[in-house]
Amino acid sequence: MFAAMLRSSLGQRAMRAVRIDSLEEQDRLFAWEDSEPVRPLPGKPFPFIWQMIRNDFPWRLTVMVLAVVCGQAIEAFEPYALKAVVDNLTAATQGQAVEGIGLVGWFLVLLGIWFFGVGFYRVYQIVDIYTSPSIRALAQKRMFGWLMGHSPRYFQDNFAGKLGQKIKQGANAILGVIEILMFDVIRVTVLLVVALGLLWTASPTFSAVLLAWMVVYVGVSAWLARHCFHLSAAMSDAVSSSSGRIIDAITNADLIRGFARTAFERSFLGHWINEERFRSRRLRWFLVLMRLFQMVSIILLLGVLVWVAIQRTLAGAMTVGDFTLVFTLAFQISSTVWHLSDRLLNFFEQLGTLSEALELVSAPHEIVDVPGAPALQVAEGRIDVRDLHFSFPDGTKVFDGLNLTIRAGEKIGLVGRSGAGKSTLVKLLRRQYDPQGGRILIDGQDIAAVTLESLNAAVAEVPQQPGVFHRPVGENIAYGRLGAGQDLIEQAARQAHAHDFIVKRPTAYDTIVGEQGIKLSGGERQRVAIARALLKDAKILVLDEATSALDSESEHLIQEALWTLMQGRTVIAIAHRLSTITGMDRILYVENGRIVEEGSHSELLQLGGRYAQLWHRQSGGFLAAAE
Repeated sequence: MFAAMLRSSLGQRAMRAVRIDSLEEQDRLFAWEDSEPVRPLPGKPFPFIWQMIRNDFPWRLTVMVLAVVCGQAIEAFEPYALKAVVDNLTAATQGQAVEGIGLVGWFLVLLGIWFFGVGFYRVYQIVDIYTSPSIRALAQKRMFGWLMGHSPRYFQDNFAGKLGQKIKQGANAILGVIEILMFDVIRVTVLLVVALGLLWTASPTFSAVLLAWMVVYVGVSAWLARHCFHLSAAMSDAVSSSSGRIIDAITNADLIRGFARTAFERSFLGHWINEERFRSRRLRWFLVLMRLFQMVSIILLLGVLVWVAIQRTLAGAMTVGDFTLVFTLAFQISSTVWHLSDRLLNFFEQLGTLSEALELVSAPHEIVDVPGAPALQVAEGRIDVRDLHFSFPDGTKVFDGLNLTIRAGEKIGLVGRSGAGKSTLVKLLRRQYDPQGGRILIDGQDIAAVTLESLNAAVAEVPQQPGVFHRPVGENIAYGRLGAGQDLIEQAARQAHAHDFIVKRPTAYDTIVGEQGIKLSGGERQRVAIARALLKDAKILVLDEATSALDSESEHLIQEALWTLMQGRTVIAIAHRLSTITGMDRILYVENGRIVEEGSHSELLQLGGRYAQLWHRQSGGFLAAAE
């Protein structure tokens, strides 16, 4: 108890004395990690922890382990010092001569054990201040780096909130697992090893009892732990599933209100929450049984050691000091082992959380660079599609031998019914999917043979539903060219006709746009995306319904800006509103993954085919149908 109080007091002083690095210093410390290539993540907890420790924190963790070993080894000799104090005190009260260093000497040894035992634990805590936060930060960076390398299909199959939550939970779980392994498990191991030697000095019988107990206790605990791990992983999966569905419901709160489905969502979520409750109850029941075994084992060990010590002391085979050694050592073992068993719930919960996070995040990447792939070099922007074959995983065929050439600087429009393959062609161009056959070339370079990063850098896209970060609107525009000055940002915003609505807000370009740009209208979000593409200044430009969310007046202004942007670039524009692409060099009508008509706007109208029918339907068909 005294040692515990002393540890707490010294620990608070040590924390106050530690110098806290500035945020800028921490950023510089981890700057090297951002430039390193993304490393594959092991899919299991212990290989992942070992990879982090081995590569980045070996010396710090070695110091921490040595501090725990030394601290516990010193503390383990506390019963022996007490034995010597009691023997010397007994001799002194009986008028016998005191041998060795004497009563005062052993008392000073006892004080030294208390002081140095606590001191080594403080060393552990001080080093941990500079280790655990760094491990957690690095784990998040590693998992996030690998996560962002997954294909669009991966993100379509998983809740965004769930993925972010798993990264945070997994990084926190690492600290819990490492702490229990490095502190609690090592303490118990060192204590039991030292205890075997100390009990041998009293009687080999005590060492034999402790050794037999250790074999049984460790064996049964390992068997129970294996089953406990599976139950914990199942519970973590249930927690993740319920959390993901709660986040999904919150994200669609307006939809739920609009259809008056609050009661339905409560009932729907009830199933997943009940699943979480059921699995948590199973885990806790098993832990109760596990602790019951541990409690009975510890009490049995304590009872046997103390009873044998009493009998031997009464028989005169042991001194009162020897009894004190056995008694205090038995209680030290029982309290330390019990503390470890009490932390097993936290250990297995953290292990299950980390395991589930790694299983989700560390899945192999679907689209990867070939070994030694060079960066794409785009000088002109010519695109060649040769014998392209692509089907979705469910077997839906999109392209079966598509061939297409887009000349450098040519502006083409893609039209056709929904599902014809227009957006899929763009996704294949950006290598968001890999085709089953054929090739796509940019300036004669196969996009499958160059780095994905350089391919994405060479293409600017304005999508139908532009992504916007929960950041200032100026930063969202500057995302097209990192480090761009305010003058370039404002110039791009003016060209996209976004400057006026931005400066009307009190904080202008520092306005936080909200999650998914919720504080902006659909047209404003699209103009921010256009400004971002203007700033990127890529050789190839993709417009996917880039003016679909704009009113007629804004659409006219944006078309002027887009036309300026198109000059000197290869352009692929997907449009359902045909008025937005009438000025294109060539228009392709796509149907069932095939190009069935191509030509300029006037040429296709003269042809009188599908494009002409679509044009007449849009320009007057609705009025005719209403007559």
